[in-house]
Order: sequence, then structure tokens, then C-alpha cells
Amino acid sequence: MVVLHELSDFIDCDFVIADSSCSYWYEGRCPQSGNRLKLPRTSMSEAIAHGLMQHLANNDYYSHEGKMYGILLVELPNGEQRVLKAFSGLLNSCSVVEGWVPPIPGRDEVAFEESRTLAELDAIKQEIITLKQLTERQQYEMLSNDFEQQLQAMSDRHRYCKHQRQEKRQQICNTLTPEALTIALEQLDEESRQQGIERRQLKRQQNAVLQPLQQIIAATDARISELKQQRKALSRQLQTQMHASYSLTNFSGRSQSLQELMPGGSPTGTGDCCAPKLLHYAATHNLKPLAMAEFWWGASSVNQDKIPGEFYGACAERCQPLMGFLLSGLKPPFPAREKGGRSLSPDRLCIHKSFSPPLTPPCQGGEPGTGYFPPLHRGIKGGKSGVCASLPRCVYTEVTLPIIYEDEWLIAVNKPAGLLSVPGRYRDRQDSVLSRLRHLLPDGMALISVHRLDQETSGILLLARDCQTHRQLSQQFQQRQVHKVYEAILSGVLTVEQGKIELPLWGDPENRPEQKVDWQQGKPSLTHFQVMAREGDYTRVEFTPLTGRTHQLRVHAADARGLGITILGDRLYGCRAVTSRLHLHARELRFDHPQLEKTLHLQAITPF
Repeated sequence: MVVLHELSDFIDCDFVIADSSCSYWYEGRCPQSGNRLKLPRTSMSEAIAHGLMQHLANNDYYSHEGKMYGILLVELPNGEQRVLKAFSGLLNSCSVVEGWVPPIPGRDEVAFEESRTLAELDAIKQEIITLKQLTERQQYEMLSNDFEQQLQAMSDRHRYCKHQRQEKRQQICNTLTPEALTIALEQLDEESRQQGIERRQLKRQQNAVLQPLQQIIAATDARISELKQQRKALSRQLQTQMHASYSLTNFSGRSQSLQELMPGGSPTGTGDCCAPKLLHYAATHNLKPLAMAEFWWGASSVNQDKIPGEFYGACAERCQPLMGFLLSGLKPPFPAREKGGRSLSPDRLCIHKSFSPPLTPPCQGGEPGTGYFPPLHRGIKGGKSGVCASLPRCVYTEVTLPIIYEDEWLIAVNKPAGLLSVPGRYRDRQDSVLSRLRHLLPDGMALISVHRLDQETSGILLLARDCQTHRQLSQQFQQRQVHKVYEAILSGVLTVEQGKIELPLWGDPENRPEQKVDWQQGKPSLTHFQVMAREGDYTRVEFTPLTGRTHQLRVHAADARGLGITILGDRLYGCRAVTSRLHLHARELRFDHPQLEKTLHLQAITPF
């Protein structure tokens, strides 16, 4: 079975790595030495992954289910480079698929036990489904609602009668003789007693009808609970057997079972993810890893936290705990990080690709797997940005943190696409502008982010060096005193030249991070736009947002009530073109310096 693939299967052969860099590190501590070991995700590995996405998109075999896929760029002993590819778990119920890295050894040893246990688990699942669909549940629900309605109607009627009796008592006390009054009051009391008897009879009738059903349902629920415990025990037993059999090998030649590596237990599926499969295969076949990339493809995940075509790091529960062991014995393929200069560039990258003739967009017959869009280019003339007709057809990208402006109170950087503004919640989302600056600057721990840019958006990001400056700058943002200009490429032709978009935006908590237009719950948002240039089927646009809602420009562009054209590369809002990035850049920022009492106008050249 062919597992090692040529680079040309994924990208054109004229890709050149001009400098070492990464946008994410797979990392962990060596169990023996305690040293932190790292493997990068570079733009080269991402370009290879984009080529794989193109292949997946053109084959219905991969459209049935959503899952994580991964590639590993490796070096053979003779110095040649090849590519490994893997999928997590099973692919269409198969663990071994031609052209893909096979599962980690161990599954075959427990294949019979796994098959038997899975059959038992499926039988338990079907019985639980049947028990949950018990007809007595529906009968109980229907009858219970009927009795509740009868009781409510009776209570309303009795309450009305009680009020009438109270009024009647007041009337007769003043009009009847004592003997007649006594008789009338007894009649009213008897009426009250009869209504009490009526209520108790209905309650007894309710209990007589519902109690047998409750007993059946209770017995059924007890059986479901018992089945769930059986299922849990069987799953744990199978997991223990598989983890004792799964044997991982690292680059120092050491092998250990999952049970030894994670003695406290691990989630189901550990060892079946892309990263462990790729690294184990490389270690056992004398292949030197250079870079790795993992991405989601297919339908969005159940909890909507995985977006098709997006890159993701090692999962915190299954893969991250294994990284230290898996990378042991691996020598760093790239030089150490730089720590000097005004362009804080711990991971520096240049990828250069020339095109001749001009490249057409991927969705309309462009070169497959390139993932780049070069029809429009930016240049510098006399210190101002503009369309440069003399530039070659090329794309030049640097994953750096160049400082645009800094003084003792604030700092502004040109954030690259793909890097978070601030650290995320989970361990695999800690790399960010803020965390890098805190690590690299002497006073970095005092930095506070004044605002944020989406991870996929590049451009000017402002950070304060003290709390007072942060508070003053934040007030300017909140009071809409900061002038912001963005530049974008739309994945279609915009027929109007300029205008404004006013659409209220709301973030549905059930479908994060996506925002949508909602006229009832949405917050007001306003964007001005101006067409800069058109070329082929694409439009370069300048956006000036007057509000700062999450994903404001992306939704205002994509929604039919806005421009009705997605920003190129915006997969979250419907762009299906395979591109290297979201083509949205925060180009200008103008605000009043809170300490120097002067206006700062910061600019960052658009990189696409």
C-alpha cells in the first residue's frame, strides 16, 4: 500500500521555503529529560493541507461524515521530502484505506473482542431506544396533562364558588333571622364540603389511572439505568484492553502502550487521532518529521466548534498528553527562535510562488491545490499604498509581529492572519499576539489588549502598556472616536461603487462563533464601503466600520441584505473557494494619543 506521497500530489513544484517559520507548535515535554519538544505547523504544511482539501472536495467518498484530517511533511534518509496523510478514527467504517497511514498497531489484536463488544453495545443502544419509546410514557403524558387540565378547571370553578359563598354570607347575615341564617350557613358549608369531596375523588381517580403507568415507567427507567451502567462498563473494559494493546513508538525508538502513557485513563478514541498515527508511522519507518497540519473536513461537528477547512491544534484531551512522548528523540527541523530587532519574529516565514500566466480563481479553473489568490497586488509609491502594475504575479507572506508604533504607553503591531489576538480558553489556543509579546518584551506582562481582530484577519492591533492608557483608549473605542479602515477582497463582482450597510447583529449562543442578522435581538451595526478595484470575478473593497461588532464586516459582506458577497476565504459565512487565508486586513487606525495629546494615524500595507 502506497503511503508516502510526492509533494507534487498536493502543491506545485515551484514552492520554495525561504525562511523557517510556523503558525502553531505541536509541543510537549519529554518524559525522560523534561525538555520541551516542538514540531511546527508551517505555511508549507498548510499549503499541502489545502491541496488535500481540494482532493477531498472533488471526491464524494469524503463527504459523508465530518472528521479531522492531517498531513505530515517528512524527510527520507536520502534527504528527499514526502507527505503522509491520515484521518481520525474510521473513514466510512474502515480503519485501513489505500493511500492513508494505517492505524496504530494494537487494534488487530483486539479486533474480535472489539467486534463482539461493539455488537453488545449496539444491542444495548437499541434496547435503550426501544425503552425510551415505551407507549406507556406517551399514555402517562397524555393522561397526566388531561387530569391537570381537569384539576385546573375544577380549581377555577371552586374558587369562583367560594367567592360567591363569601359574598352570600355577608348578605344573609344582615337580612335573615337567626334560625334561617343557621340553615343557610349550613347549606353553604355543605356546598363547600361537597366541592372538597369532588376534588378528592378526582385526585383518587388520577392516582388510580396514573400509578400503574408510573410503576411501569419507573421499572423501565431502572432498566435503562442498568443498561447504561452495563454500556459504561463494557466501554471501559474495551478501552482498557485496547489501550493495553495500542503501542506507540517515538523517535528515540522507545515503545509504550497507551495504558502506560496515560495510567489515569483517557477518553475513547485516544490513539486514533491524526497526530499520533502520523508521528508513530514516521518514527517506525525512519522518517524525519518537518511540519504537520490538521484540519476539519466534512459536515460541521455536532457542537459546532469545528469548521470545515479550518486548521486546529492537538486536541487537549486525547493528543496533547501524548505529544511529549511522541516527539521524544526528534531533533528540531528549524533554527531556534529569534529574539531581537524591532520586528518581533519568533517564527519567520517567507513563501514565494510565481505565476505565469495570471492565475484564475480556484473556483473557476485555477491551478488546483494552490490556495492562493493573486489577481490584485499592493505596492508602495512615495510612502502610500496603491495598486502596483509592475509587480510580478506573486504572493509573499510573513508570519511575523512587526511593530508599527511603540512608546512608553502603548504598542501597535501588524498581526498576521492565523494568529489569535489574545490567548483562547484551551491549551491548544494559547499562542497569540498578546502571549508572544508578553514573552518577548521586558515589560510584556503588563500589556493589555485594547481591542481584538478575528484570528483569520490581519492588520493593526493596539495594546496598552498600563491600565490608565488601556482605560482611555478603550473609552475612545466605546465612544466611536477611533477611525478604522479595513481592506478586503470579495469573492464576486460588486456592482455598486459605494454605500452603507446597517444590519443588527446577534450571536446565537447555540451556534457560536457565527453571528447573524436579527432585527429583534441584534445590536445596531453600521459599515461604510467603497469599491477600490475590480479584476475578473473579484472586487477589492475598502470598509469603514462605525461600530465594532463581532464579525461585523464578514456578515455585512455575506448577508443578502448587505452586499450579498462573501469575503474571499470566509468559509464560516459560505465562501467555498480554497484559499490560503481570509482576505480581510485592518489597514488603518486613527485615534488620539491619551498621553501625548496628538492624533496618531497608523497604517499597515495590505498583504494581498
